[in-house]
Amino acid sequence: MKPNRAIDPSLAIWRKSSYSNADGADCVEVAEAHPGLVPVRDSKKPQDGPVLLFRPHAWTAFLGALKD
Repeated sequence: MKPNRAIDPSLAIWRKSSYSNADGADCVEVAEAHPGLVPVRDSKKPQDGPVLLFRPHAWTAFLGALKD
């Protein structure tokens, strides 16, 4: 049986994208300190929006595609 990898978003420490601004632009927040997972959420809906969970290699690939 696999261990439960769920996180409690209210307890996570979230970091907002460096591209974020005060005007409410399209932003994401990433939670750290979750080995094997990269939790991501929309910074405009931090309390009631979904949290997406990526594996580190998938997140790195996603960021690489954005930079290209």
